[in-house]
Amino acid sequence: MPAIAFLECSRCHVHVSAATPQTVCPACAGALYVRYEMDALRQSAARPDSQAADRAPSPGMWRYAGVLPDVEPVTLGEGWTPMLSSRRNPNLFLKEEANNPTGTFKARGLSLAVSMARNYGIKKLAVPSAGNAAGALAAYAAAAGIEANIFMPRDVPFANYLECVAYGANVTLVDGLISDCARIIAERSHQEGWFDISTLKEPFRVEGKKTMGYELVEQLGWEYPEAVFYPTGGGVGLIGMWKAFEEMEALGWVRAGKRPRMFALQSSGCAPVARAFQQGAPVSQFFANANTFASGLRVPKPYGDAIILEILRESGGMALDLPDEAILASLLDWAKHEGILLSPEGAAATAAYDQLIATGDLKSSDRVVLFNTGAGLKYTDVIAEAMRLARPNASGVAGKSAVVERDHRGIELPAKSRVGGIITPQ
Repeated sequence: MPAIAFLECSRCHVHVSAATPQTVCPACAGALYVRYEMDALRQSAARPDSQAADRAPSPGMWRYAGVLPDVEPVTLGEGWTPMLSSRRNPNLFLKEEANNPTGTFKARGLSLAVSMARNYGIKKLAVPSAGNAAGALAAYAAAAGIEANIFMPRDVPFANYLECVAYGANVTLVDGLISDCARIIAERSHQEGWFDISTLKEPFRVEGKKTMGYELVEQLGWEYPEAVFYPTGGGVGLIGMWKAFEEMEALGWVRAGKRPRMFALQSSGCAPVARAFQQGAPVSQFFANANTFASGLRVPKPYGDAIILEILRESGGMALDLPDEAILASLLDWAKHEGILLSPEGAAATAAYDQLIATGDLKSSDRVVLFNTGAGLKYTDVIAEAMRLARPNASGVAGKSAVVERDHRGIELPAKSRVGGIITPQ
């Protein structure tokens, strides 16, 4: 595993030492990228499929340890998710991130970020989340023995709330959006002694998520597809993959060819990046009254919006937004005809693909990779609500009862919870 040469600001390109924990660029508040000595990396990092049997790559995303920071991993088996070919179009592939721990791609970034936090000796982490990053941080913090402080909108999918509480995190539900959660953490971090592990507010979640780029290229025989469709809330996965492509080219791991066109997919109910792209703007504006059942896309102002827009334009891709009705229809279509229950975010990608095939912007012969960023089963409550599907009356189910704890005398113990409460933004 390589030593980090330095951290580089994505805006002003100043170099920052990685010897101590860093958040954003001290000069301009830009997101920091991890950089390695590429000449040394070319000598030391072997492509995973070329390694000898006695040096077989580690399972999961740590098979790319040769291009990740030198750290003892906190791992739950993340990465190396399936690349599934569509049953209806052999050139269309679904990267099934639901197979990650906690059921989403967030496991990749949080595995590496928590690994580095433990390496630095950080004891308390905090994150604002639309849902899935919260569950992933709670899981990896529990595995690392680090305190996790979670701030989530009150209306997140119930599975996200449940898993955070089960993992022992300190959970606060906020009457607002992820932007309100982020503001609360920023206001309280210094006083509480939290290290803010928000999207692009530290450099290592990008490093974990860049492994999606390495994987999709390796799984396609070290060749680029024509296009990559990525559901975009904070957009770190898209940014990480673009960084991976840059590194692979520098290492000579990818066969000759043009990088894929990158597509960022959003809901029309929260489409700051799509709106900025359509207007030709360099950055997005705060998207007022954000509302979509694809909760992971409900990010009204991504911190890395300028980077995302630059990647889209450089790659010849675009940002699209789809109404929730089209997203739900695509979700149900893939469930019925492909046997896959997509997350609403993943269904934004499949709906966008169908739209671009219909308009002729893509051909069915183009090799395209769509990302399903999470398991549909984590969204059963919000999908059911979108479908207007009510739970059948369960009053007559035999043996239906709550599970309670009792002491040695058989007396019920009071319920225990570490939930912090509810905050309403002022």
